[in-house]
Amino acid sequence: MVVSMAYVASCPLGRLYARGPSLRPGTRRWSATAPLPLLENPRRTTLLRCEVNSESAKPTVATPPLAEDYTSPTNSINYSNFSMSQSELFPSLPNKSINRRIALTSVVAAFGLFLSSRLELGVSLKDLSAISMTYEEAISNGKPTVLEFYADWCEVCRELAPDIAKVEQQYKDRVNFVMLNVDNTKWEQELDEFGVEGIPHFSFLDRNGNEEGNMVGRLPKQYLLENLEALANGASSVPHARVVGRYSSTEFRNVHEVTDPRSHG
Repeated sequence: MVVSMAYVASCPLGRLYARGPSLRPGTRRWSATAPLPLLENPRRTTLLRCEVNSESAKPTVATPPLAEDYTSPTNSINYSNFSMSQSELFPSLPNKSINRRIALTSVVAAFGLFLSSRLELGVSLKDLSAISMTYEEAISNGKPTVLEFYADWCEVCRELAPDIAKVEQQYKDRVNFVMLNVDNTKWEQELDEFGVEGIPHFSFLDRNGNEEGNMVGRLPKQYLLENLEALANGASSVPHARVVGRYSSTEFRNVHEVTDPRSHG
């Protein structure tokens, strides 16, 4: 019994019940086995305390690698992989055979360009006059004739020379083509007869040598083709009989004597 009382005395709750309950009237009795109610304190503040390990808080300082690390097999760089041959750094120059082929190709290209420009530009006035039929032969062979009065200094005449050459090749079997240089004093009578005041001057003659019409200056190529077609078919007139385009005046004639009486240039 002494031991039990001593245990009760050591426990605060025991001391409470040892004295006996001293409850006021109207209060609720609490049993010894029931848990005590929890009291809420709204002003109670919980404080947290952080303890930092002094050793882990120290800043970490990177230690530079030792010199021996650069020579270790794991950290070394094999610069042999980046080596380039001399041929890659300095491309080889073309050899003699390539140079010959390049030169030959250039020559062929230049020659082709010359031929194409020659065909496009056509023959010159000198070439046309060289292949032209003589006036005397043209008026006596029974074919219709086209007389072209021209001059070497005539810009429009030079411009029309390629077209005239193509047309002549197309109708040379049915129509005569004659070129008369206005600077040649031999053709003074023809200049007056056909009333040549500007060049190029084209006179279209029938089979009997009678003029059916004329064209002066630069005009559409179609005009010339239609007149030639009418002459070749024996028509009594040409569709473009009196038309004038851009021309050069005969006032700028450079008259000179010709020794060859058969010359028509």
